[in-house]
Amino acid sequence: MDVVDDVDLLNLARRGDGDAFTTLFARHQRAIFRYATHMCGRDAADDVVQETFLAVLRQAGRYDSSRGSVVAYLFGIARHSALKRIAHAIDAGGEVDEHWTDPAAGVGALLDDLSRAEVVAAVRRAVEALPTIYREAIVLCELEEMDYAAAAAILQCPIGTVRSRLHRAKALLAAKLTEAAVVQEIRS
Repeated sequence: MDVVDDVDLLNLARRGDGDAFTTLFARHQRAIFRYATHMCGRDAADDVVQETFLAVLRQAGRYDSSRGSVVAYLFGIARHSALKRIAHAIDAGGEVDEHWTDPAAGVGALLDDLSRAEVVAAVRRAVEALPTIYREAIVLCELEEMDYAAAAAILQCPIGTVRSRLHRAKALLAAKLTEAAVVQEIRS
């Protein structure tokens, strides 16, 4: 298949073109999986990907190019699925939104003592522990490297809200990582 844009692939896939669906899936599955992993865990990520692409086929006519790109549309579906899972986990007592204080100075110096693997694990745990609205901003803007406009389209909020959530998320991450570094230092 020649280079075809996502809108054409989406339209062809909805008309039953298996190759178009396969190409669309191949282009975006990894990003949706990464997003879902960060939002609701690795165990649920495959389900979110599956639900996202099944919804693409079921929601004929729901994509509106004036509201954003196909990627934003796919992430919007994935977000809806992930948020449902998160809400279910909260109802079951699985996730508690913690709000940390502003970070203390010297985060970098404290983390210098941790090995790279420990840092990666600490960052992952800190991202997973963020309240959902802040985790979304970090995942989309920092991990998926989306610009603010694309993230705002997915989150259905103004660009300024994305910026403020991202700023708050970074502060929360810094606080959580400082806490992890202090605990590590105490254990050493």
